[in-house]
Amino acid sequence: MAIEESAKDQIKHLPHRPGIYKFYDDKGIIYVGKAVDIRKRVSSYFNRSTQHNKKTLKLISQIKRIEFTIVDSEADAYLLENNLIKQHQPKYNILLKDGKSYPYLCITNERFPRVLSTRNKINDGSRYFGPYPSVTSMYVILELIRTLYPLRTCSYNLSPANVQAGKFKVCLEYHIGNCKGPCEGLYDETEYNAHIQQIKNILSGNLSIAKNYFKEKMSAAAAEMQYELAHQFKQKLDLLDDFQAKSTVVSHSLTNIDVFTITSNEKCAFINYLRVMNGSIITTQSLELQKKLEESDQEILASIIMRLRTEYESTSKEILVNVEDLTLPLEGIAVAVPQIGDKRKLLNLSLKNALYLRKEKESMQDKSKDSNEVRILETMKRDLRLTELPKHIECFDNSNFQGDNPVASMVCFRNAKPSKKDYRHFHIKTVVGPDDFASMYEVVTRRYKRLLEEGASLPQLVIIDGGKGQLGMAVKALKDLGIYGQIAIVGIAKRLEEIFYPGDTLPLYIDKKSESLKLIQRLRNEAHRFAITFHRSLRDSGTLQTELTKIKGLGPATAEKLLTKFKSVKKIAELSEPELEVEVGKSKAKLLYNYFSKPKD
Repeated sequence: MAIEESAKDQIKHLPHRPGIYKFYDDKGIIYVGKAVDIRKRVSSYFNRSTQHNKKTLKLISQIKRIEFTIVDSEADAYLLENNLIKQHQPKYNILLKDGKSYPYLCITNERFPRVLSTRNKINDGSRYFGPYPSVTSMYVILELIRTLYPLRTCSYNLSPANVQAGKFKVCLEYHIGNCKGPCEGLYDETEYNAHIQQIKNILSGNLSIAKNYFKEKMSAAAAEMQYELAHQFKQKLDLLDDFQAKSTVVSHSLTNIDVFTITSNEKCAFINYLRVMNGSIITTQSLELQKKLEESDQEILASIIMRLRTEYESTSKEILVNVEDLTLPLEGIAVAVPQIGDKRKLLNLSLKNALYLRKEKESMQDKSKDSNEVRILETMKRDLRLTELPKHIECFDNSNFQGDNPVASMVCFRNAKPSKKDYRHFHIKTVVGPDDFASMYEVVTRRYKRLLEEGASLPQLVIIDGGKGQLGMAVKALKDLGIYGQIAIVGIAKRLEEIFYPGDTLPLYIDKKSESLKLIQRLRNEAHRFAITFHRSLRDSGTLQTELTKIKGLGPATAEKLLTKFKSVKKIAELSEPELEVEVGKSKAKLLYNYFSKPKD
């Protein structure tokens, strides 16, 4: 694979160190990759070009410049690669198809912290939880937190000096019981921060601390016969129990586990991520990624694991996956493919989500294809003035070789697509010599007589490859079978792409850009290809008979060679013996010359 000399020179100076490399074309970055050894990895693109697929070869052909960055470890290379892919979106790297930013919950870095929703992570000391796969799931948790704890929602700067100076007044949130008035010093800061710590535990998936807190509060209120207050704490406890019950789908013995599964087709990969804490799934996300270089499931999953663990700030020491031989540059972290038990059930749940996403996306693509097919057939119905949608179309074509051994073909399209199991070849049996009209009558008669005898459904449209003559004979065949009028039939003339109707002296001209004409042309070309292929197979098997093959000592290969060059037997007969000797050799030339020199009866 050719590469510019400047790029070749750069390869020689690449380091044997871990890091990332960037390929550039004339416009910018087209690919970012990671490597344990940068020089070996980049060199492999050019030293093993015969082993690469077409997409990789296309990438290599566009490389104009190479840059690299050295890092301390393979893990750092993964992280840097992910950041650069996200930043530059190179066209040959796998990318998230939706490209959207997901919502987070943010606990602000300020006195009396607030809990807010955001889509932007800012390095300001605030604590971020998420990202959440949907706004709905994020707001469910936010609503739970605001119901459990009386947090402030104002953006005042509640510094001790400002509060002591009485700069702020309580708002409506205080009067309806949603806030305890820290702006006027009415809310103990220690208690507030204790609530914030409980919120952090809840958002991290650890509900036990918050539940124990409300249990103690409920018991203390009941002991003091403050039953209304005790009931309020019980309601909060019930909310936590209900939230946990909806989240708990695995054994309580499982905690701090990341689960990643992948399923893929030729174009896309579908990944599901589950994050488990204290037996509960606290995070779930399904992703669709577009393949760019026919990457393996292992390559894709390794990259996505590093990316998602970074985004979700995961610290789990155990990762479950559904692919073998997955290598990750993570020290002290176990990667496993469980076969039995609760972990296997968890893995199956994740895979079910990935498969569901794949099925949903492929179904949408199929519906889109179906919609295209219906549109094309509706257009054809309108252009050809048909009474029903032509879901079943058949097209006939005759073929003969110098008038010998004529054959015909019929191709079938269903829902605007070839139905190759319904294709048919015909040996012409009742016609002597090259008579396209009589041959068309024979094959149309045989085709639909057979369908009628079998009780099979008839097509909505028949297309005849030919002009008025062939069309007229096909119409006669349908009339003789008693089915004319049950099937729409048209002919297409090759020279001007004219569409002929039975009994209509003037042809129909369809717009050359019309999907109707394109489909008709596709049917015609397919019928012609199918007939020609049949003819060639007959010639290859020696079954095609011509006047030349009747000459003793002369075979089909020699006959075909002469006919291909001179086009007819008559021209071959006019050749002299020396001219024939140049083509087929001395002995065969003599046989041919003697045969054509004899007087014919």
